[in-house]
Amino acid sequence: MDKGNNKKTSKILVFSTEKISDPAIDLAGLLKQHYPPSVDVISIPCSSGIKPRWIMRAFDKGFDGVFIAADGTDCPFSDTCEDKTAGIVAMTHELMDGKGIDKARLRMAAICSVCSEAFVKQVKVFTDYLAGAGKSG
Repeated sequence: MDKGNNKKTSKILVFSTEKISDPAIDLAGLLKQHYPPSVDVISIPCSSGIKPRWIMRAFDKGFDGVFIAADGTDCPFSDTCEDKTAGIVAMTHELMDGKGIDKARLRMAAICSVCSEAFVKQVKVFTDYLAGAGKSG
C-alpha cells in the first residue's frame, strides 16, 4: 500500500455461480472492465447452496464485505433458487445482527452470464460503501 495514501482498499468476497455469473465476471476481465483487485471470487454451482457460516467465516477472516452474484430466475438447478438464496441472506443477516455486523456488508444481486457491466458496477458501489461507514461493526 502507498504510504502517502491512507485509504485502505476494501476486501470483498464474491460467491459466483459456475454457469451464470462466472461467465459475466470472466467477460469483465476480457473486456478490461476494471474493478478493485481486492475482490476474491469463489465459484459455486448454485447460489442457494451457500451456507450462512461461510459468509460469517469470511467476516471472521477479515473480509469487509460479501457479495453473492446470485443465479436469480436463471438457475439451471432449481426453480426456487432465488427464494432459497434470499432466505440464506435473511438467516445470515440475523447472525450478523447478533455479532453487531452491519447487515449492508452482505449484498446479493442476480448477475446473468453477459452482465459484466452490472457486476463491475455492483462491486464498485459496494467498495465505495465499505470505504465509508460500512466497515465499522
